[in-house]
Amino acid sequence: MKIKPFAVEEWMNAWEEGARFNIAETCVDSVSLDELFALTGEDRDAFWNQFSARRLTYGAIEGAPAFKQGVCGLYKTLSPQNIVPTHGASGANHHVFYSLIEPGDRVVSIMPTYQQLYSIPESFGADLQLLHLRQENDYLPDLDELRRLVTPNTKMICINNPNNPTGALMSAGLLREIVQIARSVGAYLLCDEVYRHLTQTDEWCESIADLYEKGISVSSMSKVFSLAGLRLGWIATRDMEAVRACLSHRDYDLVSCGMFDEAVAALALAHSDKLLARSRAMVRENLAILDAWVKSEPRLTYTKPQAGTTALVYYDYEQPSYEFCERMYRETGAFVTPGDCFGQPRSVRIGYASDTGVLKDGLAAFSAFLRTLEQ
Repeated sequence: MKIKPFAVEEWMNAWEEGARFNIAETCVDSVSLDELFALTGEDRDAFWNQFSARRLTYGAIEGAPAFKQGVCGLYKTLSPQNIVPTHGASGANHHVFYSLIEPGDRVVSIMPTYQQLYSIPESFGADLQLLHLRQENDYLPDLDELRRLVTPNTKMICINNPNNPTGALMSAGLLREIVQIARSVGAYLLCDEVYRHLTQTDEWCESIADLYEKGISVSSMSKVFSLAGLRLGWIATRDMEAVRACLSHRDYDLVSCGMFDEAVAALALAHSDKLLARSRAMVRENLAILDAWVKSEPRLTYTKPQAGTTALVYYDYEQPSYEFCERMYRETGAFVTPGDCFGQPRSVRIGYASDTGVLKDGLAAFSAFLRTLEQ
């Protein structure tokens, strides 16, 4: 099977390790286990003593009950039987396509978004159709265009909410209209929701798994909960046929997730309100910093993100984005992601959920680099 190179991940793999100011990272600033116990108020010694006594078997093959129950707390209508644990959200996305998409199936995906949502089904031989999000529409889907792309043989529609890289957020009303389009042809509606709840206001952020009987929500412990090192995600859907297909295919490539990962995740999700409050506080403070910085730079523009951890910032220089980002990295140590990784030339993706000091220093280095381009 041939698949296109994963542009954003290859860029991160090549440059992230040596970055001085990493403002390309998309997770909310990560926490240590000591910080997790401090945030949650859980008894650290009791947790370690209990886990240390466990034999390291495969664990619960379909997922630890406490972890799955914790995931259900992030939805309104789901029970543990609707949750399939995976190796991160990237594993979840791949697993959904692997389990449900066959050659010739029409798959409609938005772009820009995380490349998995279009390159994986294309590699499986799907009839891939792209719905391009436009800045003049605040990077929200054009429903008339979506209706034209969706045909009776459409197997799946793929969206990402909040959006990576733009930070656009679809309202509950817009999501319901997309549900109606999917339901009209009986299509699955896959929504990558790894940034869900990282909003700038406090209202509940709807999940596609709650809104639609064939909605499939994908998420993880990485972005919102700052625990990317667990490499733990999930597929959530009320469609039990999809659940059974995913569990059947899962036997071939996963078997089970790690016992330790699920135990730590269950502890974190039991206090999801505390971790979410921390994460929201960080993204709100940091977005205000980013917004003021963009406004201070006359040759930069963007559509201010409504949610998530990323912003797509356009620059008024002739350099291609790969060249722009590599040169800035080498000259200043500031690390951002080329917009061309998402098919968006003359732009960069900035991750603004890092440590606030790192963000400020990274933006200052970015500004210093811009001054060199004007000499």
